[in-house]
Amino acid sequence: MKTMLHTLFQRHWNPYAVLLIAGLLSALYFGLTSTVWAVTGEFTRLGGDMLQLLGVDVSDWQYYQMVKLDGDTWNRPDGWIVWGMFIGALMMVLLSNSFKIRLPQQKRRYVQGFVGGIIAGFGARLALGCNLAAFFTGVPQFSFHSWIFIVATGVGTFFGAKLTKMPWWKGRPSLTAGAAKPSQVKIRVIQPYLGAALAMAYMGLLLYFFSSGQTLLGLGALFGLAFGILIERGQICFTAAFRDLFLVGRSLMAKAIIVGMAASSVLTLVIISLYDLTPITQIAALSTCVGGVLFGLGIVMASGCETGMMYRLMEGQVLFLPVFAGNIIGATFLAYAWDHLGIYTALVEGGAKINLLETLGPVGAILSTLAMLALLYALTLYREKNYHRRFELKRGVK
Repeated sequence: MKTMLHTLFQRHWNPYAVLLIAGLLSALYFGLTSTVWAVTGEFTRLGGDMLQLLGVDVSDWQYYQMVKLDGDTWNRPDGWIVWGMFIGALMMVLLSNSFKIRLPQQKRRYVQGFVGGIIAGFGARLALGCNLAAFFTGVPQFSFHSWIFIVATGVGTFFGAKLTKMPWWKGRPSLTAGAAKPSQVKIRVIQPYLGAALAMAYMGLLLYFFSSGQTLLGLGALFGLAFGILIERGQICFTAAFRDLFLVGRSLMAKAIIVGMAASSVLTLVIISLYDLTPITQIAALSTCVGGVLFGLGIVMASGCETGMMYRLMEGQVLFLPVFAGNIIGATFLAYAWDHLGIYTALVEGGAKINLLETLGPVGAILSTLAMLALLYALTLYREKNYHRRFELKRGVK
């Protein structure tokens, strides 16, 4: 029993196992709800909700008509996906007794994180998806826009990694200013009890949703909780997957993400075939490329993508408050710019929805998707080996 508890709460879980489970759950969620695991769409709606509270009429904004700004975040399944992820991550942080307020050592990081969050939020919604809907859950939907987004995000992340290595970006390191202070002993002692109480309260909420016939809200809250638990225990961050591959040749997270997408693609195809569901297809256009580059750049500047931001904020990392705010602001500004500043006409209108199931058929779609993922896996291995080979050569020269 003690060993099991240690495994569950005191050690982070294997990223391969976590992302494999996440991929299968995301396919199952699609089968049950005909929608996908995503977060930045709800960030955009949250921005719209806030504007409406301030008296701004967004009813004629074309973007909000497209993403269906109905009700409020508590009455939307996508809303409960987001809040469930936050709560699931916080619950596991508390149960593992690892919550601690952490401040960045340099105040400039607040500004960098905020600006990075704005760029990432804007880019994600310009591409009609983030690291989830245009990447991890976009590929298994066989939407071609996700292929463009992967390449563009890689490019943006590459340049973001170069940017963050520059001396003017890093500034002078500080060993004391803003350093995190250890949590008080009493707070550390009660954390598991708070985590257990939060879990019980959330179970009560789930029971209420399902017993009152609000099945979609219940499914959103249930799967959001599961995804939150997984991203925290696996420390799943798409930023780290790309950035670490470029900076230090570390490929574990990238390879695990690819494996998760492959498993999700196979199960999603089975579900589509069995239940005759329509896959979620987004527009492949210049906006996908531009948005992907901006998203990749922004998440590196912010030090975290949406999933990474969520669990790190729940761990007590204060930096990710401005990152979260920036995400919402960037996504909301894109909703305004969509028609008011001509973004749709300039970057989106010329595109088209391309789904591989329609163009290649089921067999062609899954084979091409798995081939693309296999190529990504091979390139990841090549980058890792090439980095370490060059590192060894440099060390040998010295």
